[in-house]
Amino acid sequence: MRTLVRLLVLVAAAALFAGCAPGAGPDRRAAAPGDTTLVPTTSAQLRALAAAPGADATLLNVWATWCGPCREEFPALVRVAGRHPNVRLLLVSADFDDQLHEVRAFLGAHGVTDTTWLKAEADQEFINGLDSTWSGALPATIVFDARGRVVESWEGAADSARFEAAISKALHATATGGLVQ
Repeated sequence: MRTLVRLLVLVAAAALFAGCAPGAGPDRRAAAPGDTTLVPTTSAQLRALAAAPGADATLLNVWATWCGPCREEFPALVRVAGRHPNVRLLLVSADFDDQLHEVRAFLGAHGVTDTTWLKAEADQEFINGLDSTWSGALPATIVFDARGRVVESWEGAADSARFEAAISKALHATATGGLVQ
């Protein structure tokens, strides 16, 4: 089982590193609502994905089905990300293994059919590996420029305007070679 999980992680990472568009590549499959591909990941793998070629910015959101503010912001997050085809969206579930059915149902209800990542690392190691300023509170959002540099991060729910502003800031940083204003 561990070998299969490792293989899935490697295949998913290889597809993203190759610059595949969302929904394309050998690790992707057309998924019916509630049939999202769930892939265990570490903070180092997520940081590498944020720096991988193929996107002008990356919007990473750590959430859980049991987190009220996560559930509240999720529709706006998905909607805003959908308006930016040049922005990579990394959804990272902090749910427990026995909640994967709820994760799939929640994602399906929101039309998410692309890969969703599952936190597969000790809590503090995961938190510090993603952003040392993050306390671990959910939801957590980290926005990266095209080179994988953190442009903005925050804890707690956000609305469409906040997501749009952060994406604009990351796209500006990419366009100017890292000069963030």
